[in-house]
Amino acid sequence: MFPRYLIVCACALIAANAANAADIAFDEIETYHRADYSRTPTSCDEYAAHPGDPERVSEGVSQNEMDKPAAIAACLEAVADDPENPRLNYQLARAYGYSGQHKEGDPFRNKAVRKGYPQSLFVVGYIRIEGWDGRPAAPCYGGELVRLSAQAGRFAGLVGFPHYAMSGRFDACSNFPVVNRSEMAAFLDRADDDASDFYQRLLVAELKAKLSKRN
Repeated sequence: MFPRYLIVCACALIAANAANAADIAFDEIETYHRADYSRTPTSCDEYAAHPGDPERVSEGVSQNEMDKPAAIAACLEAVADDPENPRLNYQLARAYGYSGQHKEGDPFRNKAVRKGYPQSLFVVGYIRIEGWDGRPAAPCYGGELVRLSAQAGRFAGLVGFPHYAMSGRFDACSNFPVVNRSEMAAFLDRADDDASDFYQRLLVAELKAKLSKRN
């Protein structure tokens, strides 16, 4: 059982962020600047950082390794102390999401998206494309978030956007995401430069080959 002060803290934070629960409009998304936020490691980072997040300040833990109740408690405290920090908001949402508490995580997930946090742009884009949180899938909205994560340099977005686009997931989208062959080629070139192992380089090579065969 959580201490009473953490339960009160959680209710206050969720109430304060209630207006953020809906999907964030694209024109509300800010440009993320690392220097604007504290990078001092917290217990939230220790318990909930994603190992693939380039902005993490600790080693990170996988979904299976995460102590979810401890992560939620630590991140509630960290977000209460630093409510505008998108890294901490993302990590709290991650802990809630892995616990199946998607509604509880939405305000914090969306806070990170509004702040333009690259990892959150990709993750929320993936969630909305796939309908992972139980809501109907929204590939047009989610695809644009993945595209924005690629523009911010997130490797998962650099390969994810071309993959989804060439798989036809955005074919029914009229305005967003904007699917542009030259932009996808640029994403894959950057991904090639950033690839850190054999499997990443192989994935990029396969996506480049697939793109070269498109009209």
